[in-house]
Amino acid sequence: MQTLPVAEGDPPRPVPAPPPRLRSEAPAALKDSGSVGLGLLPLGLAFGVFITHAGLPWWCASLFTAVIYAGSFEFLLVGLALAAAPLATVALTAFLVDVRHVFYALSFPLHRVHGRLARTYSTFALTDEAYALTTGEQARSWSGARILWLQAFMQLYWVGGATTGALLGSLIPDRVTGLDFAMTALFAVLALDAVAERRGDLPTPVLALLSALAARLVFPGQMLPAAFTLFTAALLARHLATSKRLPHA
Repeated sequence: MQTLPVAEGDPPRPVPAPPPRLRSEAPAALKDSGSVGLGLLPLGLAFGVFITHAGLPWWCASLFTAVIYAGSFEFLLVGLALAAAPLATVALTAFLVDVRHVFYALSFPLHRVHGRLARTYSTFALTDEAYALTTGEQARSWSGARILWLQAFMQLYWVGGATTGALLGSLIPDRVTGLDFAMTALFAVLALDAVAERRGDLPTPVLALLSALAARLVFPGQMLPAAFTLFTAALLARHLATSKRLPHA
């Protein structure tokens, strides 16, 4: 160990070791995002084709996916833009479609992301897929850098797929059978992975399934919001019942 020169009579002081070089988390994040990319790329292609066939210039696909980055709302926004809908209507639609992200923030590991700019982007890029991957058991040891790279790769898949679809829009048919099922299949896989990791929490997927079936039977025209409402109410009821059974300190 090297020592620093000191005055005569004083004990030598060791030289502080240099800080360890941080290993790039990009390769690991790229591997983590690969399965999601298989769903985002074809859906991005579909969105790009949708943009072109709607009569909008190709660069709108890049702009929407890079600046808005809101998944299903972007499809709705195309129709709203063509109809010149008022900003209040656009804002209300965005709120109703993406209000679920408010609940994502309660358990998303934003505390691991350091720096104001990094946290701002991580909040902006908090999608369903990012939430599903970063809140699982395998992600408990992920660093903030790995989470940021993961979100960046996911947006890159989305932007790249949409831009490619828009540029090739005239060569791709207006309707490609099965292309719109890519995201449904992706979420099914993510849900199965989550169930496999939390085997002791089986009632949660059962509650979700029962909520969806009840909403389909009682509110067929409003199945999605009804299912969300029923599922949230069921989770709250379970939480209250569990809290009452726990012994008080």
